[in-house]
Amino acid sequence: MAACAASSAAVAGSAFAGATSCRAERRNAGKASLALRNGLLSGTSSLGSCLPNELGNSYGSLRVSSSKTRHARLVTFALIAQKAEYIWMDGQEGKKGIRFNEMRSKTKVIPRPLPAGSTNFPEWSFDGSSTGQAEGNNSDCILKPVYSCPDPIRGDHHVLVLCEVLTPDGKPHQTNTRRPIADLLSEDVLEQETLFGFEQEYTMFAKSGHPYGWPEAGYPPAPQGPFYCGVGLEAVYGRPLVEAHLDACVKAGLKISGINAEVMPGQWEFQIGPAGPLETGDHVMIARWLLHRLSEDFGIICTFEPKPMQGDWNGAGAHTNYSTKDMREEGGMAAIKAAIEKLSKKHKEHISAYGIGNERRLTGKHETASIDTFKSGVADRGASIRIPLPVSLAGKGYLEDRRPAANVDPAKFRNSEGAAENQSRHPEVTFPVAKPECPATL
Repeated sequence: MAACAASSAAVAGSAFAGATSCRAERRNAGKASLALRNGLLSGTSSLGSCLPNELGNSYGSLRVSSSKTRHARLVTFALIAQKAEYIWMDGQEGKKGIRFNEMRSKTKVIPRPLPAGSTNFPEWSFDGSSTGQAEGNNSDCILKPVYSCPDPIRGDHHVLVLCEVLTPDGKPHQTNTRRPIADLLSEDVLEQETLFGFEQEYTMFAKSGHPYGWPEAGYPPAPQGPFYCGVGLEAVYGRPLVEAHLDACVKAGLKISGINAEVMPGQWEFQIGPAGPLETGDHVMIARWLLHRLSEDFGIICTFEPKPMQGDWNGAGAHTNYSTKDMREEGGMAAIKAAIEKLSKKHKEHISAYGIGNERRLTGKHETASIDTFKSGVADRGASIRIPLPVSLAGKGYLEDRRPAANVDPAKFRNSEGAAENQSRHPEVTFPVAKPECPATL
């Protein structure tokens, strides 16, 4: 990708060299191309002062002396203008069938690039009547940028911009589940230094609607078992997409901590974390968008459906690791057990926020506890809350909530652990606040 940028910059330099007038503009354009090649496109650079007048001064009246000069200026603009992909959620995960997800996005061109990581991108609007978020007679909804990162697909200085959805009067839309988390993070909550991780399982389907890699008629050559963390053509389906997604997440700067093939063939997972409350949810949603976007290029449909195949096949979950400072310190097992006790009293309430269709997955079989039962145990994958064996041996660490479905909203499911843990300080907090899972390194 960097080679493409350098090649494009060389084209710009060549075009300017061919111009026979406006020597000062040629010098400025040369500086702009050099700045681009050296990666100086950031909100704090002086690149704007290196541009020809019409580019450096809000694109004022053009002073053109030849067609070559016009072409050169257009090339320079194309190199410098930034593509910002605005991403948001329509709040309908699991409501549109397994072929559709809740991610929406559109591209805004930013004439004066901003650095990845900035939240100073302009607010934008979209047609909420086409996403199920507004009525046709008052359809505008507002996109408020809250997180940005490098765009690993477009490369160069382009960015992905995660947005909250606001109503026309600037209030959080009912599908905006991120804002309540931000409002919850008071000083005493932040003092707990909560960390989260997220195991995002997903299933690949072919365009035909059949699980990807499965025979067109029938089932794989063996029952589930040989496929988990497998290797080889007979065991693993769809690895090229998985590797492309991992690379994209790394290049975007997301806190992705691993990938593996799952128990059902054609099913995979990636892990995000450890990270803080807002960071975890933001990274999960960008990682989900990247998965769906790259799936387009591979001709694959990825779904977070909790039970994509009926019968003796595992469902897809979003197991959640949760840890506070008290849990990670010596004697932390007491804090872990106290949190589990509080979680047990809110089981039904948490289940209601843990994903649509989760009752098809939480049957008491296929490494799940029954949806009507709450139980915990050490190294028990059939428990609602699992204490990993290394945590039990160390007497400190974290707990794993195995109840959330793969299609859970990583914001709405904020952290049942966090809500329970902070109940004594915030008695009014009764909603689930669960967040994602990571490997056993939390």
